[in-house]
This record gives sequence, structure tokens and C-alpha cells, in this order.
Amino acid sequence: QVQLVESGGGLVQAGGSLRLSCAASGRTFSTSAMGWFRQVPGKEREFVAAVRWSDSSTYYSDSVKGRFTISGDRAKNTVYLQMNTLKPENTAVYYCAATGKVARTDVIRRTGWYDNWGQGTQVTVSS
Repeated sequence: QVQLVESGGGLVQAGGSLRLSCAASGRTFSTSAMGWFRQVPGKEREFVAAVRWSDSSTYYSDSVKGRFTISGDRAKNTVYLQMNTLKPENTAVYYCAATGKVARTDVIRRTGWYDNWGQGTQVTVSS
């Protein structure tokens, strides 16, 4: 089992930036990929970004590509999400996730592919 703890959320004005962090502990050696998802009330959790540890490949949703950057420190078992040029529609609870399954490109964006989830951190972007 892998435990995940997110931090860095908060309130920011549109156009501003935030950096989320996710610290992993436990059986982190088994993790093949880590990702960020977000959810707003009444909607399904959606993919934001992911990093595959084997080759450091990164993946983004179309809505955040060019504005958000995922990065990680494998040695520290930590993954980050740098969010720039934030928009009000980016308001959501952001969740960190980790998986030990083979992180194939065709599934790395799927919520169900991830085994472990953090508690989430609220990001609110005011207009």
C-alpha cells in the first residue's frame, strides 16, 4: 500500500499560479506512475497530468497542456504539479494518485488504473 498526502492548494486569482505537492510513503518502490486528477461536485473525477517513472514520460489533459507541468523526484517519492495561468474553471479538489500496474500510454489517463489516492487538496480560482 502507498500513502499519499497532497499539499499546496488554496485560493488564487485568475491568472495566478499554484504548486501542488504529493508525498508518497509506504511501498513506493512498487509505483510505476503517479498522476493528478481533479473533481468538482456533481462531476466525475477527471485526469489532469501523469508521469511514468520508467522513462519520465509526462501526460496532460488537453485543457491544461501548456499551463500545467508535472514533475517528480523519484528519490524523494514526491510529485509536483505546477499550475500557471489559472482559470476559474480550474477550481476543483485535486487528488494525487499512484499505480503499481504497468503504466501503458493507453491507460495512464484512466482513473481506474490507479490503486492509491490521496485525500485531495482544494484549489479555488477567483475571477
